[in-house]
Amino acid sequence: MNTILAIVPALNEVDNIGSVVQNLKSTAPWLDVLVIDDGSTDQTAEVARAHGAKVISLPVNLGIGGAVQTGFLYAVKNHYDVALQVDGDGQHRAAEIEKLIAPILIGEADVTIGSRFLVKTSYKSPWPRRFGIYFLSKTIQSVVRKRYTDPTSGFRAYNQKALRVVSMHYSTDYPEPDSIVTLVKNRLRVIEISVEMDARLSGSSSITPFKSGYYMFKVSLAIILNSMMSRIWRE
Repeated sequence: MNTILAIVPALNEVDNIGSVVQNLKSTAPWLDVLVIDDGSTDQTAEVARAHGAKVISLPVNLGIGGAVQTGFLYAVKNHYDVALQVDGDGQHRAAEIEKLIAPILIGEADVTIGSRFLVKTSYKSPWPRRFGIYFLSKTIQSVVRKRYTDPTSGFRAYNQKALRVVSMHYSTDYPEPDSIVTLVKNRLRVIEISVEMDARLSGSSSITPFKSGYYMFKVSLAIILNSMMSRIWRE
């Protein structure tokens, strides 16, 4: 039987993390759930443990990339067949997990990305953010010659081969778009799967309109530079 790990990065998600872990465990009881507490100053870690998750508490805030990469390293060390990346704010539906991992389990993909935009879904996104996602999609397409409609999605699944790559090479700051280039350059099969997502359960995103513009510029530059680098992993 395949062993599957859900990696849940979380920073000060005390109001959301209990529901996230509970939904994962009730919908997919065959999952192991690992919460990466990224230097939270609230009770995120305690609530996650109380709901049955394994927890790694980082002594300082590493950012989303460092937190997720910690989970990748854990998955590789513990020989998981598949690892999922699931946000700690409740946006990612546990009911969509089987759809996300199915192509990996049957050997059709090495990485799957849950997309809100591959086909029309109920998800509503503000137009500035939608434009930023479109811009990043075009930037990635220009260097990998393949279109990804939702490159900022953090709802993903990886097989062992892909985990070996991202556990060694993963951007620390907003890594999702840049990692697509890394994975494709390493000759991994990266596909999108249409999924439904929700708005975060409570609280607000840390990405303000100003940060969105800076993020788009920074990540686009990282994508271009990454495309010029040699492959990271070899068979």
